[in-house]
Amino acid sequence: MTKTAAIIGGGVIGGGWAARFLLNGWNVRVFDPDPQAERKIGEVLDNARRSLPGLSDVPLPDEGKLGFHDTLGEAVRGAVWIQESVPEQLELKRATYAGIEAACDPDAIIGSSTSGFKPSELQQGRADPGRIVVAHPFNPVYLLPLVELVTTPANPAPVVERASALLSSLGLYPLHLKHEIDAHVADRFLEAVWREALWLVKDGIATTGEIDEAIRMGFGLRWAQMGLFETYRVAGGEAGMRHFMAQFGPALKWPWTKLMDVPEFTDDLVDLIAGQSDAQSGAHGIRDLERIRDNNLVSILRGLKYHDQGAGRVLREHDARLRAQGPLAGRLDDIGDLSRPILTLARAVPIDWTDYNGHMTESRYLDAFACATDRFMEIIGCDDAYIAAGGSYFTAETHIRHLDETHAGARIEVRTQMLLGEGKKLHLFHSMYEGDRLLATGEHFLLHVSLETRRPCAPSAGIETAMARIAAAQANLPYPDGAGHAIRRPR
Repeated sequence: MTKTAAIIGGGVIGGGWAARFLLNGWNVRVFDPDPQAERKIGEVLDNARRSLPGLSDVPLPDEGKLGFHDTLGEAVRGAVWIQESVPEQLELKRATYAGIEAACDPDAIIGSSTSGFKPSELQQGRADPGRIVVAHPFNPVYLLPLVELVTTPANPAPVVERASALLSSLGLYPLHLKHEIDAHVADRFLEAVWREALWLVKDGIATTGEIDEAIRMGFGLRWAQMGLFETYRVAGGEAGMRHFMAQFGPALKWPWTKLMDVPEFTDDLVDLIAGQSDAQSGAHGIRDLERIRDNNLVSILRGLKYHDQGAGRVLREHDARLRAQGPLAGRLDDIGDLSRPILTLARAVPIDWTDYNGHMTESRYLDAFACATDRFMEIIGCDDAYIAAGGSYFTAETHIRHLDETHAGARIEVRTQMLLGEGKKLHLFHSMYEGDRLLATGEHFLLHVSLETRRPCAPSAGIETAMARIAAAQANLPYPDGAGHAIRRPR
């Protein structure tokens, strides 16, 4: 049964939450009195549909249904999770919770996107404070996995466990903070850096652009994979963190920072910073800047995922959950109807798979077909364990036809027909679709080999049997158009 989430407040953060839930298969009900809320959330969703599915190498669930409601009560009724993202005014938030409590289901969890208030402040005066938690995300919510889950002793353990499990099921990383503090953890770091940056601009030391370059060209890249303490451990060399602290600890007593002071926000300072920011980024509209940000984040996150580091590990774990539940799970006996071409790939096209022409680059078609071949091998029994034992398939010849354009965010499927599967020979024909539209075909001839001798040899009896089953089931399929073709010389 599809779960339902309610989003209260449809600004940048609320819209990001709506996208995160929707694209992970939840139905979403939105309440926001802003007459522009539907347009704003629609624009956020357009960006999310283009970028989020490309983080996964397996298909996301079918998108849920989005509804906008005129009253708070209509929006929260029937919701499993209610995410409050109204402006940072404590009395407004408390009034919102009173309205939520009057209409929501008794076991619904209420999460707050607040970046500053403690959960105990939000729970104060509530009839059932134990179901209110802080679930503070980071923008863009649909791409960045961190969510600070802050609780108090009023939150029963089952509520905390359920909240953590629900957030994890969305591909988020719930960092559970058991001790509340103003601004939680991550924003306290950001506040410290922000204060220093304001002083550097005010004192004429650096411009907004120069400060941003210092971050993105230097420590920002290190923090994405290692964080603060592990970065400094590496900086300590072979002697590690103890040496680093002994070497650089005395610098903490030097008057380098102004963390306890805040420059006065005079009109002159605001004009100075706004002017520099306009000069730095003003050539782009906000939607353009969001797409630039998303393009880069997808590439960085996919790189981290490949190396199983930082936020990439969260993505890899989410893929594993989706794969176990999705259409690409199981072996031969789980496939169902073998008389039709077999689904061997289902995924979205990542942003970094596209080229200067705005469509999928040539090498990525081969990448997709190679993944489809790997899945077919797994189906017939040539899985990780089989390969580790010394048997595998090597591709001897490939022919790809590019029939239509494929763009970033497109949900593609590959279906595979086995043209030959006997002895050491395996001949596959892959067809790539977006919906009913044929995008490309890939014909691949493979030989079974011994990884010890690196020479062709017969596969196991189990693989022979699996190929025979598929051959018998697909015997009546027509020979596919394009199979056996080569590039013809012009007359």
